[in-house]
Amino acid sequence: MFTSSVNIYRKAYSGLSKENWYLSLVMLLNRSGTMVVPFLTIYCTQKLNFSIVQAGMIMSIFGLGSVFGAFIGGKITDKIGFYYLQVGALLSGGLMFILIGFLESFLSLALGTFILSMCNESFRPANSTAVAYYSNEKTRTRSYSLNRLAVNLGWSFGGALGGFIASFDYHLLFILDGATNILSALLLIKLLPVVKKQKTEKHAHEKPVILSAYRDKLYLVFILLTTLFASCFFQLFTLQTVFFKSEWHLSEQFIGGLMAMNGLIIVGTEMVIVSNLEGRKPPLFLIGTGIIIAAFSYIFLNLLSASAWVALLSIILITIGEMLSMPFMNTFWISRSEESNRGEYAGLYTIAWSVAQIIGPMYGAFLIDYGGYSLFWWIMTAICLLTSAGFFIINKQNKIMEQRKNQYVSAS
Repeated sequence: MFTSSVNIYRKAYSGLSKENWYLSLVMLLNRSGTMVVPFLTIYCTQKLNFSIVQAGMIMSIFGLGSVFGAFIGGKITDKIGFYYLQVGALLSGGLMFILIGFLESFLSLALGTFILSMCNESFRPANSTAVAYYSNEKTRTRSYSLNRLAVNLGWSFGGALGGFIASFDYHLLFILDGATNILSALLLIKLLPVVKKQKTEKHAHEKPVILSAYRDKLYLVFILLTTLFASCFFQLFTLQTVFFKSEWHLSEQFIGGLMAMNGLIIVGTEMVIVSNLEGRKPPLFLIGTGIIIAAFSYIFLNLLSASAWVALLSIILITIGEMLSMPFMNTFWISRSEESNRGEYAGLYTIAWSVAQIIGPMYGAFLIDYGGYSLFWWIMTAICLLTSAGFFIINKQNKIMEQRKNQYVSAS
């Protein structure tokens, strides 16, 4: 049985390029230094004596900067390629982390946070494009899952280490976070050769492709649906933790354990799940299925009695939904793009998550204030189910478009 389990995991990780392993190592180092953002609100209120409104504004400005960063990063990636932008984003982000540790007025910190967020988020479209470049159709989804695995491991380690360091010196958080960004840039330069932007040639027999992600109507619907689901998913790290504490009176240690379990399940099982599902069903179908499972995690919070076991069940369900949906979201946007516009597609996908990070806590807090947590969880359930239906619909539409495309190629 042990040998069989080893073979399952060996199959899941086999065939991935060494370059994608290197990219994941860079991501692991980078995310292991993610110490500032989880504690930024506490830092603003406890150390800088900002009001809770001012602290909230700083976090909103961080989200706004990430939207601009994703948009600009996608555009620059298509202009100069992914390599130089990754290095530049990591270096500039590292310097900005160190700098904002010395900014103590509201206006200066707001401006610094916006620039920092732009630098940080411009890295994502370039990194997503790099993963696609170093993979092929057979390994692409697993390559993105490997990247997600590195992110989850890094977040878990960085969050735990950050909490320990913050108890001694908050300024050290900024310095170490900046240092890991800079070290990640140096590691990337050391491990991966320079990849310059290549001009792509079009052949006369090829069907003209959509030149811009912003003109791809089906993709724009995909982005809207992704934003809606992501706004629900982000409740896991924001309002759901408050619910467990204030309404169900679970301890901080237990809630922290639930959050850690989310990452550990992903690390332990996602690659195996993706390896067994990749290519068997259309990505949009798997995304829709995953979101339905996530919806049940919210339903049970209303239907079942308050207990640690129900909280555990809810986290397990949303984690399964996450593992089914998110890796295949990457598969889909890659399939819609070409090498010449991949950065733009990646940028728009990143923007969807950035916008969700801004609007999710905002409308969630309004719903709770208006109708309590019961209304909130029913609305989350409804959004997930409607979003899932939307993905199933565009899956059918995408099949029709693929059939027409194949007919066009055959006729040519």
